[in-house]
Amino acid sequence: MAASVSPVPVAFLGPAGTYTELAALLACPEQPHLHSQGSHPLEPYPTIGACLSAVATGQQEWAVVPVENSVEGGVSMTLDALWQLEGLSIRQALILPIRHALIGCASRLEQIEQVYSHPQALAQCQAWLGSHLPQATLIPTRSTTEELDRLRAQPNAAVVASERAAELYQLPVLACPINDHPDNCTRFWVVGRRGSSPGGSHTSLAFSLPHNVPGALLKPLQVFAERGLNMSRIESRPTKKSAGTYVFFVDLENPVGQPYLDAEVIAALEGIAETLKLFGSYPVHDLCKSSESLSPAS
Repeated sequence: MAASVSPVPVAFLGPAGTYTELAALLACPEQPHLHSQGSHPLEPYPTIGACLSAVATGQQEWAVVPVENSVEGGVSMTLDALWQLEGLSIRQALILPIRHALIGCASRLEQIEQVYSHPQALAQCQAWLGSHLPQATLIPTRSTTEELDRLRAQPNAAVVASERAAELYQLPVLACPINDHPDNCTRFWVVGRRGSSPGGSHTSLAFSLPHNVPGALLKPLQVFAERGLNMSRIESRPTKKSAGTYVFFVDLENPVGQPYLDAEVIAALEGIAETLKLFGSYPVHDLCKSSESLSPAS
């Protein structure tokens, strides 16, 4: 993001302590007030859709949202909202290592009867939870930190969230890490209103195709192959209009020295797709492969 004299509001999936908040802090290091308690311009929203809608309607300048986890795959709420809303573009991507902790006030694991967290977090820890807390009911929530406030009054409950969240809420960590895969990472997008693309190593787009046309998906794939464009990801989501109709989300690796998608490729896709949405070209910062600190102040 470009530096600003006054802090720019950033929407994130709250409450405080979520991995999305950490991604927002790390993605905006040039905003000096971002890290001050109670005064930073980060604004929590209850859902991913609400974060992106706030940007699309001009209520916020930016939103940071999760898009894909290395274990559980794409975040459907993010993809669906990007397709349904207008005027959004991706400004950068940030990949963070995910280290889940079991947080609670129980003196023994056997006392825990309910475990709360976001569905993706619960799924990423399902083997550990099944082995160590077979008696507990897993209860999905809108974010990893939504139920942390209840723990002091409910010692038979626990939450799966980050160690940072436990520190923020001053709650005990009962076990960490508990994710089933040690290399667990989540990719986040920084999303703003559509404007000039910042350019970078990747381009993201989505398209729908004519229904029941043989070979319809092959045609855009041929466009990428013929021009030497590597797809780093392709994922389908239902259009929600009728059964059997899909939207395809694609991430492309831009050729070295070409920070933007070629206009010829865009024209070819426009001639094939029923609807084409370009989300922009942007840089990717992978903290899973770097030695950079995960401290928000870094």
